[in-house]
Amino acid sequence: MISISLPPIKRSWSTLSFSSTLYLCPVLDLLLTSVPNRFRDEIRLGLQEALVNAAKHGNKLDPSKSIVVHFTTSKEGMAWVISDQGEGFTPQCQCGEGEDCAEVFLPPEEAESGRGLCILHEVFDQVHWNAHGTQLRLSKQVKEIRA
Repeated sequence: MISISLPPIKRSWSTLSFSSTLYLCPVLDLLLTSVPNRFRDEIRLGLQEALVNAAKHGNKLDPSKSIVVHFTTSKEGMAWVISDQGEGFTPQCQCGEGEDCAEVFLPPEEAESGRGLCILHEVFDQVHWNAHGTQLRLSKQVKEIRA
């Protein structure tokens, strides 16, 4: 048997940093410039949820704190790493782990928040927080896998 290790895919990462704010339209527009049109609306929704969580829950809307987004796009997919300067958290939603998010983890309809984490799991192929809960890694595959 012969095995070979292929070199890793070289990606160039870009970085965007901004003060905590809920005025995210220009930020989202910049992050979506290389996203294929067929994915743009759902990724906009997912990134908006992630950035709102970083600004509102992570940085407590403190304008002296920053949100940093590292992002890359390739033929195979896209990835984002979103970091805030908050105290961190432990996600309670287990969406995407074989459970039906709508029935098990979504809050009641009258709740004002709590849907964002489940939306992330619906939009992105991979959703992962660091051990401190201050950095979120998201990825979306765009190249179709052929059987």
